[in-house]
Amino acid sequence: MLTSRQISGRDVSEVYVAEFLKGKSIAITGAGRGIGRAVALLCAAEGANVVVADYGVGMAGEDPTSEVADAVVKEIADAGGTAVAVADTVTSMEGGARIVQTAIDNWGRIDGVVCVAGILRERMLFNMAEDEWDPVVETHLKGTFTVFRAAAAAMKQQQSGTLIGFTSGAFAGSVAQANYSAAKGGIVSLVRSAAVGMHRYNVTANCIAPIARTRMSANVPMELAENGEPEDVAPMVAYLLSDAARHITGQVYTAVGGKIAVWNQPREVRAMYKDGRWTPDEIAARIDSTVGQERMAMIDRLEAMRQAAASGEKPNA
Repeated sequence: MLTSRQISGRDVSEVYVAEFLKGKSIAITGAGRGIGRAVALLCAAEGANVVVADYGVGMAGEDPTSEVADAVVKEIADAGGTAVAVADTVTSMEGGARIVQTAIDNWGRIDGVVCVAGILRERMLFNMAEDEWDPVVETHLKGTFTVFRAAAAAMKQQQSGTLIGFTSGAFAGSVAQANYSAAKGGIVSLVRSAAVGMHRYNVTANCIAPIARTRMSANVPMELAENGEPEDVAPMVAYLLSDAARHITGQVYTAVGGKIAVWNQPREVRAMYKDGRWTPDEIAARIDSTVGQERMAMIDRLEAMRQAAASGEKPNA
């Protein structure tokens, strides 16, 4: 019997009936490795029909191959689940549409899409070239849009569905990944826009900000204060895809190890007023005592990291 404990690599004795996503049609990008693979395996274990979409590229987007997607499909099939592979790029409208259409062609509908696909090209902002900026933004942000766009049209007709994007804590700022950070911030805004735009059609949209040991996290030049495994992220995704989460939309959730946390919604914090238009000198005289600023936690962490490095320790992020 297929069980979510078995397929996610957990060795437990109890029998688990795989029905949390029974009969749902789910397409997952970046599903050949890491978090995407863990999500695909768990969704299949929970009874979903899964499109395993992965172009099979290296971390910088090179050397595409279908082998990784085919291998995950085989894992699912060997365990008794149902899946098909798609080796297509998410960076074109046609590619995103084909991924969604594969689910519709095979199972008659698309109940959820999970956009995990991404690449890295790290560089300090003052050294970053156009060919290091464009592919990262294209893969992460446009790659989420192309799949969301195709899925949203089908879900509007169905009057149901779930859109899940993948962001990162880096959307709050990054030292040497301005391209990645900008793309991940864009995904948060895209998800929130999808949430408000698709709400009337009973379509939800949410974001996961994972922290896990993957090919990309292995490249981070510091110790992470929190870390987990890809399999730790998958249950939250499966939950958001389920009927039990139909009331949840427009949220960003961190998933790491045994921790699940929700991020705040953007809003104004403080304001100052006057009759008429402000002058620069009036602003200078009042802003620090009235409005001030919201200090970036990242800057404080960077200072702590610099101090740790100066003392010969490996800094924690």
